Amino acid sequence: MEVLQGWRGHKPYHEYRVTRRYQGSIRAVVFDWAGTVIDCGVFSPAGVFIEIFSEEGVEVTNEEARGPMGMHKRDHIEKMLEYESVFERWVKVKGRPPVKEDVDRMYSKFVPKNLVAIENHSALIRGTKECIEQLREMGIKIGSCTGYPEPVVQRLKVLAEGQGYIPDVYINSDEVPKARPAPYMVWLNAIRLNTNPIESLVKVDDTVDGIREGLSAGCWTVGVAKTGNYMAASEEELDGMPEIEMERKLSRAYEILQDAGSHFVIDSVADLVPVINEINRRMANGERP
Repeated sequence: MEVLQGWRGHKPYHEYRVTRRYQGSIRAVVFDWAGTVIDCGVFSPAGVFIEIFSEEGVEVTNEEARGPMGMHKRDHIEKMLEYESVFERWVKVKGRPPVKEDVDRMYSKFVPKNLVAIENHSALIRGTKECIEQLREMGIKIGSCTGYPEPVVQRLKVLAEGQGYIPDVYINSDEVPKARPAPYMVWLNAIRLNTNPIESLVKVDDTVDGIREGLSAGCWTVGVAKTGNYMAASEEELDGMPEIEMERKLSRAYEILQDAGSHFVIDSVADLVPVINEINRRMANGERP
């Protein structure tokens, strides 16, 4: 057979490249903790940050305490001290800017205080158990990660198990080189869940940094608005909230999470399964996060 000269290098055949694209379904969901599956309104850490600053003689607002929510809690304190309003109050009280030793001292108080606080703020959010049951029926693994350090997660693990919530994996912010918004906790979930590719994972979170974490990791992200940090309301408060106030606050929570880059935003994890089905449909059509 005669081989045509130059056939192998014929230009048109170099203008196409075969790509390997995952078109399967979701294999794992990685859930945040406070505001996503427990502690509706994220009261445990918010209250502790307010208390810690108050003990320093510096009063902070609920909004300031909640601003960096989702980060490692030491980073959270540092970020609060960077707010111009908090920084100015600190200097007025202390007569100097905050330093590393101040952050160390305040963070050393966080863990013991939070261990006390979570005893009163660890109830599963409505719909969580049902959501997990449906996901498991779909063959989906359940991961978890949080801005909480290891001692708090160990206690949360016990409190959640007592209510029937048992993820396959527990990752805390002390286990990785850098916590949120860095992607490492999601990646560590993928490793311990033995799940790949990364687009077969979904990260579910109620905070901006939690969504950024998922986006950095390369997976799908779902923001939780109604039960989370930006509504800052317990289930009882949500039940009794006037309709106009509910609409205003919920619209703002949706806006914050959408602006963070969430692929989807839902009221609560009770609304997650239809989103998983939609993601599966999109991936079957070749879409990626």
